[in-house]
Amino acid sequence: MLKAALPAVPGVNQLPGIKKTGGALPDLTLSRNDVVVERSAVERYAEVCGFPNRDVAPVPYLHMLAFPLHMQLMTDAKFPFPAIGSVHLENTIVQHRPVAIGETVSLSLKADNLRASTKGRAWDMRVQATVAGTSGGPDEVVWESVSTYLRVGKGDKEQGDPGMSLTPIDAKGPVWSVPENIGRRYGAVSGDRNPIHLYPLTAKALGFPRHIAHGMWSKARCIAALENRLPDAVRVEVAFKKPIFLPGRAQFGAQANAAGYDFTLVNPKSGAPHLLGRTTAL
Repeated sequence: MLKAALPAVPGVNQLPGIKKTGGALPDLTLSRNDVVVERSAVERYAEVCGFPNRDVAPVPYLHMLAFPLHMQLMTDAKFPFPAIGSVHLENTIVQHRPVAIGETVSLSLKADNLRASTKGRAWDMRVQATVAGTSGGPDEVVWESVSTYLRVGKGDKEQGDPGMSLTPIDAKGPVWSVPENIGRRYGAVSGDRNPIHLYPLTAKALGFPRHIAHGMWSKARCIAALENRLPDAVRVEVAFKKPIFLPGRAQFGAQANAAGYDFTLVNPKSGAPHLLGRTTAL
């Protein structure tokens, strides 16, 4: 996290090896091999995000195992944009089958699809998780994700921002109280200790009035509310909208469609969306 913060520090961010040039994405594929899905770690994650304890990992859990690769790539000297200040716009997870507690997975990550948008430059971070094949057969792809990030800057109005085509729905479900310490709790289980999520002072130093919940916590909390209605093989897509300032309250809503569910999380007073989402059976 220190390496991630240095490119955001005036003066320091001009030093060789720290300065970010805003150029092309590096042609790098990073890997974590033979990672055991441990019950104790899964249960800590489940408790923070609202999942029940089961013998399989929650749908978004493998994002935690891939997060060190996200940080490793974005803090690499060849990566063109600082990690701190890059905005997580969208996230898609495809679970081909549940991953059982005790299974061993290998993960790989690559950044691609650098493109202009109306607000700056966007790119995708693609993760694939595999389990070793049986009897010498090919590895089995069990889980994939795409995280889309934005570096705010000079935009290109000609490009537009197509993004995901998600259906807004009314939030008529429960209102959740989001505690002041949820960013620190989620950071402890995920490794994502970005200062904007930790304390009011650290968030103010980066331009926020106070600290905010992680987008991936809000996605996980929504998936937890739907989990008993989702198939084993499922795609879950979200677009992150307005941040949840801490402490705060957020209202959930879900509506069945032909392929799964549309869902949302909104500010219960204003109705402003924190995220829009969709699940699709595979």
